[in-house]
Amino acid sequence: MSAATAVEAPTALGTDDDPHVGIRAHLRHISALVRRNVLWIRQDPESMFDVILMPIVFTLLFVFVFGGAIAGKGNQDEYVNYVVPGLMAMMGMNIAMGVGTGFNQDFQTGVMDRFRSLPISRASVLIAKIMVEIGRLLLATAILLGVGFLLGLSVSNVPGLFAAIGLALVFGSSIMWIFLTMGVVMKNAQAIQGMGFLVLMPLQFGSSIFSPPSTMPGWLQTFTDYNPLSSLADAARGLMNGGQPVAHDVMITLLWSLVITVVMAPVAIHKYRTKT
Repeated sequence: MSAATAVEAPTALGTDDDPHVGIRAHLRHISALVRRNVLWIRQDPESMFDVILMPIVFTLLFVFVFGGAIAGKGNQDEYVNYVVPGLMAMMGMNIAMGVGTGFNQDFQTGVMDRFRSLPISRASVLIAKIMVEIGRLLLATAILLGVGFLLGLSVSNVPGLFAAIGLALVFGSSIMWIFLTMGVVMKNAQAIQGMGFLVLMPLQFGSSIFSPPSTMPGWLQTFTDYNPLSSLADAARGLMNGGQPVAHDVMITLLWSLVITVVMAPVAIHKYRTKT
C-alpha cells in the first residue's frame, strides 16, 4: 500500500484519541501528507504569490525608498548588504503567519474532519504542514537572494551564506508552531492576520533588520537588544560577510528557536488533538 493510499483509506478509528503508530508508519503518514499539501499548491498556484512576490517587493521597497535615507544617497549598495540578511529573518515571520491562516482554512473547509477519521498521528498533520512551509520559505529566501545579487549584494563567505540560510529556516520553523496554534484556537483567518500583524510589526521594525539600533532612542535600543530578529539578522550579516563576531548571535537565535519549539509544539499538537 502506498503512503498516499494509507492516508486516504477510510477507517473506523474516528476517535479523539491519538492513534498509536510506529515510527515507520509515522514517517509514511508525514510523507503522504506532504505530498497532499504539495498537490494542493499545484492546484492553487495563487497560494505561491506571497512567496514569489513578497521578497521582490520588500527588497525593492526598502532599498530604493529607504536605502538612501538610511545609508545616505549613493550608498545603496552598502544598504543592500545590510538589509538583505535582515529580510531573511523577516521572510520567516511573514510566511509563518500564512501557515496559521492556511491551517485555519483547512478547519473551515472540513479537511480536518477527514483527517480525524484516519488512523494517523495528529502530530503528523502539523509536521507535514511545517515541512511544506519550510520549502516555501526556502524558495522565498532564494528569490530574495537573487534580487539582492541583482542589486549589488556581495557575499564574501559562501559557507557562511548557507549557514545563515539554515539559521533563518530553523528560526522560521519555530515561529510556525506559534501560528499553527493560532490557526487552531482562533475563529477565522482574518483574526489570525490581524493578531499576527500586531505582533510582527513591532518585532520587525523594532529590530536591526532595516536600520542600525544606534539610530534609535535608548528605550527602543533596549528592546532591539532582546529581540530575536535582531540576533538573527546580525548573525546572518556576520556569517555572510564577516566583520563582526557571530557566535553570540547564533547561540541566541538557536536558543530562542529551541525554547519556542519546545514550548509551542506540544501546545499546538494538544490544541489540534482536542479540537479535532
